Amino acid sequence: MGDIAKGVLGGGWSLLVGWILPTAINLGILAITMGPSLRQVPVANQIFTASPGAKALLLLIASVLTGLILNALQVPLYRVLEGYLLWPARLYARRSRHHRKRRSDLADVLTRTRRARRSAAERMQSAGTAQGPPTPDGEAPPAPDPRNEVLTATQQALLGERLARYPVQDDQVTPTRLGNAIRRLEEYGYDRYRLDSQVLWNELTAMAPEQARRQVDTARTSVDFFIALLYGHTVLVAMALCATSVDSADPPVLLGTAGVLCALCPLWYRAAVAATDEWAAAVRALVNLGRHPLAQAMGLDLPQDIAEEREMWRMVSRMSRSRFHDRAVALNRFRSPPGMGEPR
Repeated sequence: MGDIAKGVLGGGWSLLVGWILPTAINLGILAITMGPSLRQVPVANQIFTASPGAKALLLLIASVLTGLILNALQVPLYRVLEGYLLWPARLYARRSRHHRKRRSDLADVLTRTRRARRSAAERMQSAGTAQGPPTPDGEAPPAPDPRNEVLTATQQALLGERLARYPVQDDQVTPTRLGNAIRRLEEYGYDRYRLDSQVLWNELTAMAPEQARRQVDTARTSVDFFIALLYGHTVLVAMALCATSVDSADPPVLLGTAGVLCALCPLWYRAAVAATDEWAAAVRALVNLGRHPLAQAMGLDLPQDIAEEREMWRMVSRMSRSRFHDRAVALNRFRSPPGMGEPR
């Protein structure tokens, strides 16, 4: 039982919550809203006239199989929403320019509001130490309230959160909000340490602490859940519109279902984008905590100087993603003596 529990709470839990559960929700919506309209279809009629136990078993089997298929197809499913797959070149370029401008505007607004808050705080502090001329009734003039002039600290934090969902470099910006939110966690290791976490992902996850790996899997599960819901709703909308042509169809119910699901799709997309915040934090911890044991496992001596460390990881990443070149012997100066592995 202990091994089964560990399996469920490990990778199996991510599969169950991330893909099978939303698939079961979508199949339940299909059975409740479209089932009566599909009774003229022979296969559907046999399903809906079966016993409750048989229906529950069939729903479970269909949810598991469909969830496994979606899990196997998660790379192309993600890439469509990230803007990497099935996007025309012109649309890709136009939307990327739009998000680069949006990122720049957010950075400008955040900078201005921070300066305004500092100026307002300084004015309020100076007003408290040196009061101005008294008012006609003999009271000192009130100090200016920075909240009346600039954004509050909470509003600034939310603005910074939106800006943080973009990659650091302009050339890394993608045409979709989800693509940018995921790209910022993919570029973290390379931007800070020149460690290409996408190339060295298997090595990094193999050597990182178990808690850090578990946090990454758990955080991604939330994003998977909303992505699966989004794709399932899209399929259900298409089925509802097609089912209106069936003789036994109930157009008001089908159209109403399609309308509600269409309204929910943007909500699930925004929820997926917001859920990447926890995913990005987990990947950040994975890189920060895993790069030291990774260097030791690869027989490298982690330099004390950050510039030297960045140079080491740059060479390691380059050697991992391309063929060997004689210039790679420069990595020898970072290699640990046999039997050693402690940082210098």
